[in-house]
Amino acid sequence: MRFTQPVSDGLLVDLSRLQFALTTLVHYLFVPLTLGLGPWVAIFETLRYRTGDERYARLSRFFGSLLLINFAIGVASGIIQEFQFGMNWAVFSRFVGDIFGAPLAMEGLFAFFLESTFLGLWIFGRDRLPRLLHLSTIWLFVIGTWLSAYFILAANSFMQNPVGYELDPISGDAVLTGLGEVFFQPLTIWAWLHTIVGGVIAATVFVFGVSAYHLKRGQHLDLMRKTFRAAIVTGIVAGGIQLFVGDVLGVIMVDKQPMKMAAAEAVWETTGPCASLGIVAIPDTAARDNSFEVGIPCLLSIVATNSLSGEVVGMNELQAQYEEQYGPGDYTPNVWVAFYGFRAMIGFGLLGSAWMVLAWWFTRRGRMPTSRWFWGISIWMIAAPWLGNLFGWIFTENGRQPWVVYGLLKTEDAVSDLSVGLVATSLAGFVALYTIIGVVEFRLIRRYAIRGPMEPSDPMPGEPPPVVSSSAGKGWTS
Repeated sequence: MRFTQPVSDGLLVDLSRLQFALTTLVHYLFVPLTLGLGPWVAIFETLRYRTGDERYARLSRFFGSLLLINFAIGVASGIIQEFQFGMNWAVFSRFVGDIFGAPLAMEGLFAFFLESTFLGLWIFGRDRLPRLLHLSTIWLFVIGTWLSAYFILAANSFMQNPVGYELDPISGDAVLTGLGEVFFQPLTIWAWLHTIVGGVIAATVFVFGVSAYHLKRGQHLDLMRKTFRAAIVTGIVAGGIQLFVGDVLGVIMVDKQPMKMAAAEAVWETTGPCASLGIVAIPDTAARDNSFEVGIPCLLSIVATNSLSGEVVGMNELQAQYEEQYGPGDYTPNVWVAFYGFRAMIGFGLLGSAWMVLAWWFTRRGRMPTSRWFWGISIWMIAAPWLGNLFGWIFTENGRQPWVVYGLLKTEDAVSDLSVGLVATSLAGFVALYTIIGVVEFRLIRRYAIRGPMEPSDPMPGEPPPVVSSSAGKGWTS
C-alpha cells in the first residue's frame, strides 16, 4: 500500500466525502438526459432530412430546446465538481495524476470540445449551413457526449480496478505504463455501456412522460402520439439490453471487486453452490452477520457467476485476506448502503421499462387510455430512472470503500491538508449553489416542456432569428 502516514481527521474525511458526493450526484442529474436525449433529437433531425416532414423539425427543436437547457446547466455543475480534485483531494491527485489526468485531459480537450462546438453549430447553423452538414453536427454532438462519458469512466474504472501502472520507486506515486489497459479493460467498456443505456432509458422515459403530459391535456396530439409510442418501444428494448449489460458487469465486479459484490448481497460467509439471493436483509455489522434475511434459492449463484454451482466469497473471508495483504483495518464497506443501494438501482432502473410494458398493453391497437391515474403515473415515472442512476453511483462509489484507488490508496489518506471549518464552509456554499442550479434547471425544463413543440420558425433558447434562404440546397428554408 502506498501510504503509512497517520490517518487524517475523521470529520475532515467525512465532510470532504460528503461534499464530493453531493456535487457528483447533483451533476449526474444532468448527465443521463444529455447522453440519452441527444440521439432522440438526432433521429428526429434525420427523419426531417430524409422525409421533408416538418413535424420532425418541430420535434427536434422541441426536445432540442430541453437538451440545450440541460447541457448548459450541466456543464456549469461539472466544472465546479472537477475543482475538488485539487482542493479536497490533493494527495489523491498527486498519487494518480499521471494516470487519472490522461483520460480527463482527453475528455476536456477532445470530447467536450467536440460536443460543445457541434451543439453550437447545430443551434446557430440553422439556415446558415448546408442541410447535410447541419444534420451531421447533431450526430457529432452525440458522439462527443458518448466519448466524454467513456473518458470519465476510464478514469473511474482505474480507481475501481487499477491497471496499466507501476509505482515509482522514489516518489511512490502511480506512473502510467499502459494507456490501452486503462482505456480498454473490460470494466471500462461494460461500465460505459451500462451508463449509456441508463442514459437512453432515462431520456426515453422523459420523452414518454412529456408526451403523456400533453396527451393527457389533448394538446399536440399528432406529434405526441408519435413520440409516446416510440418511447414505449425504445424503453422496452433498452430495458432488456440493460439487463444483459448489468449481468455482465456484475460478473466482472465479482472477479475484480469481490468485497463490493459481497456487500451488495450481504454475504458474510462464503456460500456453497446454489447460493440464495437476498431480497430483504438486516445486516448486523457488529456481529458480521445478518440478523434476518429472505432470499431466492440459487439465484445469487446464477447472477454472480452465471452458474448454479458458483460460489460467492463472503466478506469475513475477504476481510481476513485483506488484513493479511494490506495490514490491520476494516476493509468492509457500509453494507446497508451497498445492499439497499444496489436494489434501489435495479428497482428504479427497471420500473421505467416495466411501466413501458404496461403502457404498451394499455395502448395496443391504437387505443389511448382515458383514466387519469394512467397519465398521472406516466408523468411521474420520469423520476424513476433518475433515481436508479443516482443509486447506482452511490452503490458504485460506496462499495469501493475504504479505498479511493482500490488496493492502493485509502480514502482517509487521500484528502488535502485542510481545516474542518474551511471544508464545512465550502460544503455549505456548494449546497446553496447547487440548490440554485437545480431549481433553475427544473423551472426552465418544466417551462419549455409545458409549452410544447414550437413552430419550425420559432427560435430555440438563445438562438438568433432564422434566416430566410433563397437556396434550398444551401440551408433550411423557413
